[in-house]
Order: sequence, then C-alpha cells, then structure tokens
Amino acid sequence: MKLKGDQTTARAMNRRLILNLLRREGPRSRADIAAVIGLSPAAVTFVVTDLLEEGIVIEGKTVPGLTGRRPIPVDINYEHALAVGFKLMVDSVECVATDLATNPVAAMRVSLAGHDPDQVADLLAATVPELVKLAGRPNARLAGIGISMPGVINHEQTACVRSYRFGWNNVPLAALVAARVHVPVWLEDDTNAYAIAQQLFGLGRQHRNMAVLAVGVGISCALVIDGKLYRGANGAAGKFGHTLFEEGGRLCECGKRGCLMAYHSEMSMLRRWREATGRGEELGLPQLCEALASGDATALALVAESGRGIGTALANLVNITDPEVIVAGGEAVSLGDPFLTPLREALAARTFRTAPPLLPDWEDNSWARGAAALVTQKIFDFESSGGVTDIATLSGVRGSTSAA
Repeated sequence: MKLKGDQTTARAMNRRLILNLLRREGPRSRADIAAVIGLSPAAVTFVVTDLLEEGIVIEGKTVPGLTGRRPIPVDINYEHALAVGFKLMVDSVECVATDLATNPVAAMRVSLAGHDPDQVADLLAATVPELVKLAGRPNARLAGIGISMPGVINHEQTACVRSYRFGWNNVPLAALVAARVHVPVWLEDDTNAYAIAQQLFGLGRQHRNMAVLAVGVGISCALVIDGKLYRGANGAAGKFGHTLFEEGGRLCECGKRGCLMAYHSEMSMLRRWREATGRGEELGLPQLCEALASGDATALALVAESGRGIGTALANLVNITDPEVIVAGGEAVSLGDPFLTPLREALAARTFRTAPPLLPDWEDNSWARGAAALVTQKIFDFESSGGVTDIATLSGVRGSTSAA
C-alpha cells in the first residue's frame, strides 16, 4: 500500500504506533490513542485523518459519555483489501484469500505437477483471479500476494537462495510471479511466515518475544525478538531441524547425518512406525492418530520418544533466547497429548528457569494465512510498500513490480 511521507519521518512512525495499538487492542478514540501512545492530540488527528482518507481505518459509533462531546472510536478497516497467500508444498499449493486480519474468505488447494520455477510462477499467477473470484468481493482491492515455502530465503531480494525439497538455488520466485500479475509479491520461509501471522493476529499477538515451533515434513523454529522476526545474517535462522541429534546417525535431506528432523519430524515418525509394524505406505498420519487414540503401545512409545527428543532440543534454544511463549504448529500437533505432553515434560526438565508455556495452534489454513500475513504486515511495520491494484484489472495484466 502506498504510504504518505518518507518512511523515516515522525508521521510514518506515528502511523505505525497507532495502527499497532488498534491491531492489539481494538477500537480506540483519538483521545485514548493520544493518552496511551503519548502523542499530542494534534499529531494523532493528523495521522488518523490520513488513514481515514486512505480507507485503512474507519470510524465507529460514538461512545456514551457523561458530558460534552462523545468520543468517536476508530478501528482498522480489515475489509479494506484482500491479501492472497500461497503455501508451497512438494506436490501441492495451499491457497487462501484473506481480509487484512488474515481471516480467510476463500480457500483452495491446487496440485503442483513439478518444480520448474516458471511453471510454478505460471500456476500461482493463474490461480490468483480464481481465488479472488471465489472470495466473492468484486469491489475489494488486492493488496498483494504472499508466498511461503521451505527453504533459505533472501528477504531483501525475495528470492529462494536454497530449497532442498524443490531443488532450487537462487530462484527469484517473487519477481517471476509479479511479472505475471501486476501486484506486489513477497516471499518468505514458510515457518517465518507462519510466525508473522502468529505475531500479528495469532497466539503471539500480545508478546514481543516468542518462539514458533513447526513439526511437519521438517522441523523448524522461528524467533520473534523484541517484536521483530529474526532472520539471521543469511536468511537461514530457524533451521532447528538441522541441529545435531545423533553423531553419524540417519541421513538428512541436507546431506548431513544425525539431524534432529531425520529422527523426529512427522515424516520420520511415520517411517519409524512403519518399520516397527512392518507395514507400508498405507500408514499415514490419520492412521497414527487412530492408533494413539486406541492406546496402541508401539505408537504411543514412538510418538513420546519424538516429543522428548524435540523437547530436549527445544530447551537448549529456550535457554539461549528466553522467549515469553512457544507457539507449536505443523502436522505433528494433531498427534495431541501423546506427543505434546512428553515434549512439555522434557522442555521443563532441561530449561534453566521455568519453561515458557507451549501453545498448540489448531487453526485451519494457518500456513496459507501465514503467507497472506506477508502482505498485511506491511501495513503495520512499513518495511516496504507497493501499489494496490483493482481486482478487476487482474485478468490479462502482466506487470513487472516485485516488492521486497
């Protein structure tokens, strides 16, 4: 979205303060905003006027008062635009259109036949108009597209530096998609995107320091430190599954041996269960959940072992980073208490101080919503801005704009 004024100006800083207050706490009057943030009433009025003109905030009903003029609350207009999110997986793409609070208004899944970057970009571009049509909001505007995928991502260049699962090196996916659909496009590691969604509108909404654990095909753990996602020097922060679990052990997808994810990812748990039972590919996550629910001793022991292994490794991270809370997501969360209880116990046994609470996320579309959050976060942190395009212009448009 276009933002008035230079991003380093005081007014831009004030916009960020006001919008984040409204995001966290809901509608507030101008007087309340000034009192909470510590700005002058005139400064708040200037910013709120801009935001009202742009349609980013709206006025609510007056609040009853004892005397004098009744205050009018303002709130974020989450219906102002749509955001599109794409979560890339090895064989499919989870797609979602959301409002600016990442609430889904349309969702679909499309098959991914191959990993050629141009073909993937063609598929995503072709899916955008289908998705926004499904949303049923012909007068809405499209704020942008967020793409999340497993890999090391160059945030500034919105390029995939390396993805083992896709076999990609230095693929400028955001630019490829933006060249096909004339809206801003952002690209991020899938767990980082998921963490952004949790920070903005999820279980981490009230926390400035948190860890976001994801246990699925792989294992990763994104960190939000002092309100900012920590990406590291090369965009490779959070690759928790590649920490050492057993010297010279199982071969990992990264080519090294003994990584945590080679033992305790969801896929590794399924492989070990199949080996233990002598059964094949017909055993998947739903069957493992059923076995746990029926009290199957082999399944319970195997899942508990993975919970303890991850919890012990997670304690090391907690002792270094000291998060307020840990949000846990990914397919393995569906295993429930047989997995989460041993994880929490191992975490508590190994942390230097009291272990932070571990909160499982059971929401549908959480990962695709994370991709959509790459768009909505720009409203609140002003890292980057780009044009907003009418949905009606999407058909047949071929642009060249990519937002970093």
